[in-house]
Amino acid sequence: MNIVKDIPYISPEDLPKVPFVINGISSRFIRENKIVPLEMKNNILKVVMANPDDSSVIDALRVATSYDIVVYTSDKNILEEYISRFFEQESQNINRIIEDIGDRSIEFLRDEEEDIGHLKDLASEAPIIRLVNMLITRAVESRASDIHIESSQEGVYVRFRIDGILQKILGPIDLKYQSHIISRIKVMSDLDIAEQRIPQDGRFKLKIRGKYVDFRVSIVPTIFGEDAVIRVLDKESIMIDLKNLRLDYLGFDNNLIEAFRKKIREPYGMVLVTGPTGSGKTTTLYSILNILNKPEIKIITVEDPIEYQLPGILQTPVNDKEGYTFATALRSLLRQNPDILMIGEIRDDETAQIAVQSALTGHLVLSTLHTNNAAGAVQRMFNMGVSASDIASAVNCFIAQRLVRKLCECKTEIEPTAEEKAKIEMVLKTISPNAKVAIPTIGKIGKPKGCPKCNGIGYKGRMTVSEVFVIDKDIQALISQQAITNELNEKAVANGMLTMAQDGILRVIEGETTIDEVERVTDL
Repeated sequence: MNIVKDIPYISPEDLPKVPFVINGISSRFIRENKIVPLEMKNNILKVVMANPDDSSVIDALRVATSYDIVVYTSDKNILEEYISRFFEQESQNINRIIEDIGDRSIEFLRDEEEDIGHLKDLASEAPIIRLVNMLITRAVESRASDIHIESSQEGVYVRFRIDGILQKILGPIDLKYQSHIISRIKVMSDLDIAEQRIPQDGRFKLKIRGKYVDFRVSIVPTIFGEDAVIRVLDKESIMIDLKNLRLDYLGFDNNLIEAFRKKIREPYGMVLVTGPTGSGKTTTLYSILNILNKPEIKIITVEDPIEYQLPGILQTPVNDKEGYTFATALRSLLRQNPDILMIGEIRDDETAQIAVQSALTGHLVLSTLHTNNAAGAVQRMFNMGVSASDIASAVNCFIAQRLVRKLCECKTEIEPTAEEKAKIEMVLKTISPNAKVAIPTIGKIGKPKGCPKCNGIGYKGRMTVSEVFVIDKDIQALISQQAITNELNEKAVANGMLTMAQDGILRVIEGETTIDEVERVTDL
């Protein structure tokens, strides 16, 4: 058992945004003893106590968890308010909610026995409503981008994606409650509650702590039942932080911003942002729109769905079920005489052709593509039937990007290992003399430590690493010759383009992120 004599003090902002639910520790025990679990990691449980000298409580925690206990302290009133908020006001502790489900003796049916009425009964049970609402509320408060409800042989697990990384929040819950949870989500999303054999997509909106939040739902069948992923779209937070929808705030390096600032200010052409789902492409497009948005310019967007709302811009959502696709929307919107068009995603050949023709006829077109790097977007457009000459003439630049986690302010600075230093040196050697960056000296680099502000992870927030593939005369010539992706990339680097890996390593040297993070998202 570890008890520190000089006990650190925890302030209100340092308490977890997502309260820890620990098997074996009841909400009653937490309330009565005024303790808040901080973290369980490496066989150590960290807790905040109003009375850190109470050895009987510490012994009870050690016995219940089989972990060593590290104690912090805080003001009694602060802990009471926190406990009241998360362990009383939210109806009940998760474990007690699950117990309530069982207490109702709901008959659980499988396969052909299930009917719509029974499933709706499951979804409308008060404990299930409280459980789903609690998970959604905690996801919003913890800045989660997604809620993953996943089934396995052991039971149902809940994980939140925070700063791009999945973190286990709850589980395993007995597998017999899976239909209860999924049925509730289907009811909220207006999905077919009886259909369990094919994927379904839906959405819903809730008011959480005074603000409206949109949620996109994807449900798929698995061998253990149905799994759900709920994407959290906190529009009001985006509106509040509208002033922060700037490229520098998103983590773009100033040199990279200058590389394509000229391109986005050209009166016509295409600017395409590439990367996988969840790499921040849409946010980058909105940052660009925020730069370009002026009273004398008409900007129209077509999106699926409208994730952020910007004043002064005409935004329209597609509706595939009604036949209102990106392509059909573009045909109509071009008659609205826009100066700038933003297309949420170029998904098919028809949309690609219309977008390119719009760029060639006097419009600035912004959109996204799913490719691994910026140069690869050229081949992707070839595959969509766009001619080499049209790509060379229409596209101003491609921007490829990924999101890496930023080190929390609790980070430590250490000398890089021999292996880390070798990787950094190798990447720095590949930066072209034509790149507008000064090659830095390799000194100490940041490492994650962990504190209450980052929930012991060592990272807090994310930033962009990117590459800007400008279509200059050299690149136009190669595209016209239908050069392969590697040739295009090599030429762009020789002309001064920083790759995502190079951009990431420069951020490592600056102490903003780590080599592990850059390796996770690039080909370093």
